[in-house]
Amino acid sequence: MEHQSQRPGGRTASPPSSSVASLVDAALHAHQAGRLDTADSLYREILALDPAHARALHYFGVLHYQRGQHAAAATLMSQALKHDRHDAACWSNRGLAAAALGRLDEATICYDQALQLQPDFADARNNFGVALQAQGALDDALEQYRLAIASNPAFVDAHLNLGTALGKLGRFAEALACYRDALRLDPTSAEAHFNAGNAHNAQGEHEAAVASFERALALRPDYAEAHVNLGSAIGKRGDYAGAEAHYRRAVVLQANPTNLVCLGGSLGAQGRLDEEEKFYREALAQDPGYADAHQNLAWLLLKRGDYTEGWAEFALRWRKSDYDALAVAGVAEWRGEPLDGRRLLIVGEQGFGDHFQFLRYARVLHERGARVDVCVREPLLRLIQRMPGVHRAFAGRPDAPYDFWVPMMSVPSCVGTELATIPAELPYLFADETKIEAWRSKLAASGGANRKVGLVWAGSPTFGNDRYRSMALADLHPLADVANVSWYPLQQGPAHAQLAGAPLALRAHDFTGELGDFEDTAALIMNLDLVIAVDTAVAHLAGALGKPVWLLLPANSDWRWLQARSDSPWYPGMRLFRQQVLGEWAGVVGEVVHALQTEEQE
Repeated sequence: MEHQSQRPGGRTASPPSSSVASLVDAALHAHQAGRLDTADSLYREILALDPAHARALHYFGVLHYQRGQHAAAATLMSQALKHDRHDAACWSNRGLAAAALGRLDEATICYDQALQLQPDFADARNNFGVALQAQGALDDALEQYRLAIASNPAFVDAHLNLGTALGKLGRFAEALACYRDALRLDPTSAEAHFNAGNAHNAQGEHEAAVASFERALALRPDYAEAHVNLGSAIGKRGDYAGAEAHYRRAVVLQANPTNLVCLGGSLGAQGRLDEEEKFYREALAQDPGYADAHQNLAWLLLKRGDYTEGWAEFALRWRKSDYDALAVAGVAEWRGEPLDGRRLLIVGEQGFGDHFQFLRYARVLHERGARVDVCVREPLLRLIQRMPGVHRAFAGRPDAPYDFWVPMMSVPSCVGTELATIPAELPYLFADETKIEAWRSKLAASGGANRKVGLVWAGSPTFGNDRYRSMALADLHPLADVANVSWYPLQQGPAHAQLAGAPLALRAHDFTGELGDFEDTAALIMNLDLVIAVDTAVAHLAGALGKPVWLLLPANSDWRWLQARSDSPWYPGMRLFRQQVLGEWAGVVGEVVHALQTEEQE
C-alpha cells in the first residue's frame, strides 16, 4: 500500500467583468478556506448571471471533484474549456476528473493539452505521471515526475510519486532517496514515512521499516494502511499479539477485506482458532472472490479436519498473478473429469515439503487411467522420477502436449479427499539403491550398535512462521545425554552453524557437507532408524520414504497436522510432539527425551 497523489491547481485568467469580479473573488476565497457550501452558492449565483463564465465553471467543477462527484465535475470543466481552451489549469483538472472516472486515456490527453500550454506546469506533470503509472507506463511516469520536480523542486507529492514508481520497478534504494527528499521538505509527512517503511521492508530492513511506520502513525494515528503494514512488520518478528493490536485498529478505521484477513491471520498465528473464522467470513461477504480470505479460511477448516469445505475453499486460493504464473497456456485445468487415457500434467507449487506431501497423488491419478507427468523444481527431479505413477518428471516449461494440467495442491479437492481417504500407502518415495549402499558402508563404523537418529532443528528463515516453527539447537542439547543413540545432523542452511557450540554427541556424525541434494539426504535417511525434526521438508521426505519420524510442532502448528493429535493420517507411524505454550520448547524436548529412554528400555 503506497501513497500516490494528484491535485488540482494552476494559474487562471482574470474575471471577465467587474460586475461579477467581486462574486468570483468571494467564491474562490470561500473555496480556498474550505467553506464549500458557501462557495457552491456563490458559483451558482455567478453562473446564473453569466452561464458562460469559464472561471466559475472551472472551479465549480473542482468543487464537485472534491466532493467525489466526478461526472458532474467533468461536465462543468468541459463547458469551461469550450469558452476558454487556453486555461492550462482547467485542462489539468479536467484530466483529474477523467482519471477519477477511470478514463485514463482521456486523462492523459487533457494533461498533454495543459502542458502544451504551460510546459513548466508542475501539477500537470505530476498528474500526468500518475495516469501513466496507472496504465503501467512506469518509465514514462518517472520522466513526468522528474520534470515536475525540475519545475518545482519543493513539490512534495512529486517526490513521493517518483519514489512509488521507482519502488514498483524494484529500485528501492532510489525510492528511499526520494522519500528522504520529501521528508527534508516536509518532516511531518506521514505518507513519506509510510512509503519509506514499505521500501525498507522490500529490502529486508525490517527494523527500519518498523521505525518508519511508527513515525507515520505518530504523525497520523488514524492512518489505517500504516497500522496494517506495521502489524505485518512486527508480525514478521513473531510479535503476533502486537500485530493483532494494529490490525484491530485498522479494522476500526477501515473494515475492508484486507484488514479483516490480516486480523484473522494474527489470531490464527497465536493459536486462537475459534476467533479467526468470523473475520474471513466477513471479508468474503464484502468480496466473495478475495483469494487471501479463501486461503486462510481453508487452512482453518483443514486444521479442524473439515476436509469437505476446507478443500473447496482451498481451490479458491489463487491470486490472479500467482495462478497465471503457474497455469499451462492452452491446456484446460483438470477439475475431476474422467482421466482414462488422458495426458495429465501436475505442476508443483509452494515449498519442498508440500511437494513431498502431495505428489503421492501421482499414483492415485495414474490408477484413474492418466499418463502423469510432473513439473517440479530441479533439486527434486531424480527422486520424483522414481515415484510410482510418474511417467516423467521435468523442470521448466512444458514441452509436450497435455489434455489437462492441475496444480499439485488442488488434487485433493478434485478427488474428494477426506480424512479417512487420504492416500497414505508408504513408502511412495524411493532413494537410489546405490547411494543407500554407499551410505550404509560409510555409517557402518560411525555409530556402532547405537540407534541412529537424524536431527533437524530449523527450516528456511524466509518462511512466515519460522520464528516459532524452528528452534535453536541449544534447545535440543538435552538429547546429547540420552544413552545408546548416535545423532546424525541433517540440518543445512544458516542454522547448521549452531553445531559448532553443541555437545560432541550431537556433532560427532555430521555428514551434511556431503549432502548435495534431496537425493543424497534420502539415501542417508534410509540408513537411519528414526528422524526427529521440526516441520520442514526433511520431515516430509522421511515420512514419504516410510521411515519413522518424530515431528516437533509449535503451538501454532500448520494446518496439515490438525489439532491435538499425536499422529498424522498423512504419514502413518509419524509421532507428533506439540508445544503447549507458543515459543516454549522445553516441554517438547522433555517428552522426546522420555520417549527415547522408554523405547530404549523396551
